[in-house]
Amino acid sequence: MILKVLLILLIIGTSSGIQINKRSVDLSASQALISDVRLPKDVIPENYELRLYPNIDDCTFEGNMKMNIFWKEDSKKISFHAHYDLQIFNITIKKLNESQMVDKNLDILRTDQSRKTSIFVIYLKEVMKKGTKCLIELNFNGQIYFETEGLFKSSYVEAEGNQTKEYLATNMRLLNARRLFPCFDEPAFKVPFTVSIIRPKKYTTLFNTPLVQTTSLDDNNDIDQFEKTWPMSTYAFGFIIIQLQKFDHPNETLLETDFPTINLWATSQNQLKLENMYAKLRRVYLQIQIYLNTTVPLSKIDVVAIPKLVSVQTLNNCGLLVFQENEISQNGYLTLAQQFIQQWIGCCVSPHWWNDFHINKALANFVAAEMSFDIDTGLELNGMYPMTKLYTLYYELSKRFPHSKITGMKQESISYKTELLIRMLNFTLSQNTFRCGLRRFITEHMYGTFTGVNLWDSLTQQAFFDNTLSKDLNVVNIAESWILKDRLPVIKIIRNYANNNAKVTQTVYLRERPHDVPGQDKMIWSIPIVLVQQQKLNFLNFTPHVWMNKKEITIEGLTHESNFIIVNPEEIGPFPVNYDLQNWNLLSEYLQTKDGRNKLPLYTRAKLLHDAWNLAYAGELSFATALNMTLFMVYERNHVIWNPVFTFIDHISKHIDILVIKSKFEAYVRALLTPLYLELGEQSDKSENWKSDLRRLAKSFLCRVGYRLCIDEAQRAYQVWRESPHPDYSNAVANDYICPVFKWGTTDEWDFGLQRVIQFPKNRTQSERTYLLKMLAGCPIQAEKIYRLLNLTILESNEHFTETDLYLIFNMLKRGSSGYTTLFNFLSDHWAEIKQRFANKTNLWDNLINAATGAFTTQEGYDMVSRLYELRKNEFGSAEHIIKKSLQNIKEEAKWTSENIPVIENWLDKFLEKHNIENN
Repeated sequence: MILKVLLILLIIGTSSGIQINKRSVDLSASQALISDVRLPKDVIPENYELRLYPNIDDCTFEGNMKMNIFWKEDSKKISFHAHYDLQIFNITIKKLNESQMVDKNLDILRTDQSRKTSIFVIYLKEVMKKGTKCLIELNFNGQIYFETEGLFKSSYVEAEGNQTKEYLATNMRLLNARRLFPCFDEPAFKVPFTVSIIRPKKYTTLFNTPLVQTTSLDDNNDIDQFEKTWPMSTYAFGFIIIQLQKFDHPNETLLETDFPTINLWATSQNQLKLENMYAKLRRVYLQIQIYLNTTVPLSKIDVVAIPKLVSVQTLNNCGLLVFQENEISQNGYLTLAQQFIQQWIGCCVSPHWWNDFHINKALANFVAAEMSFDIDTGLELNGMYPMTKLYTLYYELSKRFPHSKITGMKQESISYKTELLIRMLNFTLSQNTFRCGLRRFITEHMYGTFTGVNLWDSLTQQAFFDNTLSKDLNVVNIAESWILKDRLPVIKIIRNYANNNAKVTQTVYLRERPHDVPGQDKMIWSIPIVLVQQQKLNFLNFTPHVWMNKKEITIEGLTHESNFIIVNPEEIGPFPVNYDLQNWNLLSEYLQTKDGRNKLPLYTRAKLLHDAWNLAYAGELSFATALNMTLFMVYERNHVIWNPVFTFIDHISKHIDILVIKSKFEAYVRALLTPLYLELGEQSDKSENWKSDLRRLAKSFLCRVGYRLCIDEAQRAYQVWRESPHPDYSNAVANDYICPVFKWGTTDEWDFGLQRVIQFPKNRTQSERTYLLKMLAGCPIQAEKIYRLLNLTILESNEHFTETDLYLIFNMLKRGSSGYTTLFNFLSDHWAEIKQRFANKTNLWDNLINAATGAFTTQEGYDMVSRLYELRKNEFGSAEHIIKKSLQNIKEEAKWTSENIPVIENWLDKFLEKHNIENN
């Protein structure tokens, strides 16, 4: 009862549709795809009354709208959104008196519609005073789209009867409501809708709210009238017109009341499958309700499972969710949870402006992950959360130029970073404080809008109440220190073992060199220093030892010099940690003991390994130390820790590919991976996904480094293909076997693959030919194989190879030293002839120069490219800037090589000698 009273008060308080906008983190620069042109606030809507008539056959729609508006300031014009495809006519405006009755009709001077901003302006003859209320009525029509913008049309094939079924659906995110009807298309304008929709009799219409009544319009069409909605933003408006069946689930209630009812709409399928789908929906809803301690104030939620949804994302509207069918039937709980949460955070509690949607998405994703852990102990996440997102973020934000000016990538990074920030607060403020703070936030803003600051303020107030945050701190400042930077920090801890203390410094984490980022010395984050010491290993207490808000601090009272310390255990915050050499060595030695591996939790082991390698790449840590941190991997079997190891191996392989220590590194990789591969055993249909993926990766990397058992197995399988009577009809060998044969096998085996590409039948899938050609170019380490391919495709211009094939070949050759070195030599040997052949093919020429000169990593490589540049000066044409950039990059790579390769080689020599391993 108290909740219902509160909701009524909130509705009254937000009836104007506008909430005072508190200070918010300005991320408008990161939202370049979203227009920042806002409507003036002198006139605002109070409600919409819509009547829509979509015509499925001719892909058009007509509509009538009545809209009550309110003048907040004196003005003689009315501005709202209407897409330029929308035709508006028969506009009338009536002034209302205090009794909401028509006082008089207003004269319209003219109208104006901006194609660029989609803003429609009505100019009145007289000025309307502040406090005036009017009723606008107008008609409109437009086009139904085939892409998911506004109102769109699509179809699917029903399994039973093989019939094609068409449907109409809406997607109002973002800026798409204006494509369907004139409106105030900004999230802050939250007002009720009263809607009726005309549809063919054989169809069903689902809307945000339940159906009130259906009236026959004519022999072919009915008109559905729906309940008045709660105040909602235009992006949450939605309906779908379909020919699906409603699943008759048992008469169950979710709470003590009978709302919201969850309705499942799908094609006719077996009863068990539908029951399982409904059970998942119900369980997710209940779990979120428990977590947030409140129900959504909706009477129903329709969940539609469509066999084919043209949108790559779920269509999420208030009270109406439209999924691709397999997202519900095949996937677990994560996607469902992400979408259901937005009924609370996104619909009932809405972002005030587009630049706060990253908060909405990040919060929904974090809570969804928590739900998955609660429901199935994280089985669906497979141990990869949050590591997958975190590793991606580390890599991207450590570049000299993050995102490469790709707006979409920047928006994703901001969302990931905010999600990890929320996760950090969940740990450091305590799970109870975070959950209670989130509940406080939702209660305070139900039916209203929010900014990021509103969320951080709610968490601060709860943390002060629970005494989990010092009063000289606040979450707003903590959050802004992370969100406003396109960077992440790195913490360095240098222990003073005599005094049992340590100096802690924070700097910008930069992996890509040179480290010349402007303003990096002024960047400071608010960082929780969560500390674990060896003499008392406690991985359940995440209370920060201190919040670090300056460049350098000292922490006292550390453990004895024979014991290690760990900062940021379990990857609580998104930042790597570096230590002094002695502490790293203590950690490495501990991890090599069974007791140590058992006592350090999964994410902590993963973090120590990941941090060491990435810090080594960044030049902040010796590669000898990073390699020492891999020694425990001989005993490690968890895929979460192994997955990034393959990335490390791949990265360092590219640096040493051309050097004499290559065979030593390959011997080390074989020693590291062989026990894992043998213990995983043979592939089985019953194998868990993680085990199958781990075995596949181990096998692939062992094949790369010349593991004899792998090569023999591949050659045996390949021989079956060679001996088949019709080898061009199909590829009779698994793709995993092809690269090892082309790399380690004979020239005859490679030539057989080349003939299959040349003679590839047109009626087979061309992607198979593409894969085979990629392996032919990218796998061999023998120059004669590559030389033959280049002769055939460039000098001889073989008719079976296209320009697209050449782009692919060049791209594959630059991935390995054998490839790009042979390509460089081929270019040098046949410069004049190649230059002539590519004279009118600028893009191909540029691609060739980039592939042939851009991948060297040593001083020897720099000298080779430099000599070619001097010899062919003024002959590079359009590729002049490419060769210059190549020389700059090689110079930087050569510096890295000269500093790190001797260290790596020295470590490898000791490792191989200690374990009596031959490097051949």
